[in-house]
Amino acid sequence: MTPLIRSGSAADEAELAAIAHMPTRSLPILVDGGFWPQLSDRDFMRVAVLLARKSYDEGGCPIGAVIVDNASRHIVGKGHNTLVQENHPYNHGETAAIRDAGRIDFSATTLYTSLSPCAICANLLHMRGFPRVVVGDVTSAKGTETWLQQQGLQVDVLEDAEGIALYQRFRAEQPDLELEDWRGLAGKPQQ
Repeated sequence: MTPLIRSGSAADEAELAAIAHMPTRSLPILVDGGFWPQLSDRDFMRVAVLLARKSYDEGGCPIGAVIVDNASRHIVGKGHNTLVQENHPYNHGETAAIRDAGRIDFSATTLYTSLSPCAICANLLHMRGFPRVVVGDVTSAKGTETWLQQQGLQVDVLEDAEGIALYQRFRAEQPDLELEDWRGLAGKPQQ
């Protein structure tokens, strides 16, 4: 079977959306191996933001993440926040991507996240040995970038305008859900 996305083709929004929505284990069927090395950090961040949009469209918190193998540049894990969709309090974008990647050596990968990681996710990134994290939105949530750097991780901020606007819209529309995602039900205002 010939992959639909081949090396040399432009990484346009339609191709990145197909990558975001295709199960990770099916990506070798969709994407030619020579396509991955041409993708930039910005392209991988776009996939994370498209996953955030998927969560938002499902009624959830708009946070997505992608894990990329540093040598091959292949996506090895991806996910989005499913607090609402799966009734899961800590299946954030980062944890969903880690779960999707499975039992791999994360010290050979980079994680792209559409929003600054919470303290739990930051600790998990440190514990699993990620060497690098790329954050797409620090304006909506000043998170743990300094702490991650103190733990030896390289943290790059690559803000994505669509991702920032999407999270700010979500925050305005559902402030209680945003608080619950960061702090649990105990963090929500009492009625």
